[in-house]
Amino acid sequence: MTVLTFGATGSAGGSVLRVCLQSPTVTAVRVIVRRSPGVTDPKLTVIEHDDYTDYSAIAASFSGVDACFYCLGKSVRQVSGEAEYRRITHDFALAAARMLHDKSPSAVFHFLSGEGASLTSRFMWARVKAETERDLIPFGAVCWRPALIDGMASKSEPLLYKSMRPLARVLLSPFRSMYVTGADIGLAMLVATERGMRGQTIGNAEIRALAERRVETRR
Repeated sequence: MTVLTFGATGSAGGSVLRVCLQSPTVTAVRVIVRRSPGVTDPKLTVIEHDDYTDYSAIAASFSGVDACFYCLGKSVRQVSGEAEYRRITHDFALAAARMLHDKSPSAVFHFLSGEGASLTSRFMWARVKAETERDLIPFGAVCWRPALIDGMASKSEPLLYKSMRPLARVLLSPFRSMYVTGADIGLAMLVATERGMRGQTIGNAEIRALAERRVETRR
């Protein structure tokens, strides 16, 4: 399996990248980044790119791909307002999905959304994520809705998330709808790709269940 990833320098995306590199079923991993993820591996190809609304300069990177694990994003607390959040969350993802569909039409696009995404939410971030899901589903995308993600440490991670992580592991990890690790997300994405899952949204509890099945089948 050849996997294309976005967001590899982030907390969730960095965890997903490492799951892919460790998986025996993944033979090649391509990452599209603005800066190096700081990881080296024989499977890994790093593609540095700046314009996430136009991938024409690196279109070849989207060819021969089986799945795209799209984990790029920013917290709503890290942007100037809705316009910037929409551009990063919606426009960047749609541009990537279109290029993937053009160059690898049989590949599946996995979009990391969030628990609570809803077109009718009073929260801007939840509406934008739901609109992104809506526009990606026609491409056959799988949209993932994790709750609190316990991922890798990252420079771009909000300070609040970093400070909450140790407490969340103790208090929330027993609750399947409230807590998930970044590795769980990567494992679940691999399972969904192998099963040919398409055009659906997957909540936190199911992410954990899929990850556990992956681990069980590898024992």
